[in-house]
Amino acid sequence: MKLRVGFEMVYECPQPTPMILMLSIHFSRVSDIIVPDHLKISPSVPITPYRDGFGNWCSRIVAPAGQTRLSADGIVQDTGLPDTLTPDAIQHKVEDLPSETLVYLLGSRYCETDRLSDIAWSLFEKTPPGWARVQAICDFVHNHITFGYEHARATKTAFEAFSEGKGVCRDYAHLAVTFCRAMNIPARYCTGYLGDIGMPPPYGPMDFAGWFEAYLGGKWHTFDARNNIPRIGRVLIGQGRDAADVPLTHTFGPNLLKSFIVRTDEVI
Repeated sequence: MKLRVGFEMVYECPQPTPMILMLSIHFSRVSDIIVPDHLKISPSVPITPYRDGFGNWCSRIVAPAGQTRLSADGIVQDTGLPDTLTPDAIQHKVEDLPSETLVYLLGSRYCETDRLSDIAWSLFEKTPPGWARVQAICDFVHNHITFGYEHARATKTAFEAFSEGKGVCRDYAHLAVTFCRAMNIPARYCTGYLGDIGMPPPYGPMDFAGWFEAYLGGKWHTFDARNNIPRIGRVLIGQGRDAADVPLTHTFGPNLLKSFIVRTDEVI
């Protein structure tokens, strides 16, 4: 299966404004890229690429005063298969975890393990450790939160999502990540493309998606508390402790997002 992925964003800045952009397909999918999703900026400005501390591709620019258009259009080869299920994946003891996974046990900006630890243990202590425990967390979060774009809030944390019982995909992911960490399972936040392939209509407007990965059985596994079923055509852009580590755009000055379009379609 071939997927066409891309976006267009138009910002208006009253003055020259530095930006960090995390909008490129993750390096782990490089071998699948047929047409590179090169970042295009209009008007043209210098781009300085770098890799952040989590291995994500980032670009630094200074957007000029006025309107700046960011866009990309790429094609990716995909298996066409749903997310992999590994129900026998085990949960590791903390002392046996690789050192590089330990940061994903700690609290972070949007994932307050200290505020949700007791709740997590009361809910999931009796669940079987390993895959079944993470799936139980996804089931709870999926049923506990009501989805709605009107519930989105840039500052909403996992504890607030739990208390309010409503949110968007990033809130589902943050709450599930926090519960996993509280149960001693490393979990990291992911953002990327996820279309409607294999799903019945009607389809909502396309957006970037948020999900998470849990470390079980010696590897990272994809989980999605928002959809809570295996999905087809997931294309990763960034990974981090939570959404604060993987903002698609980070601006250092006043700005207005005037237009936002995301595309993820199967190439027939």
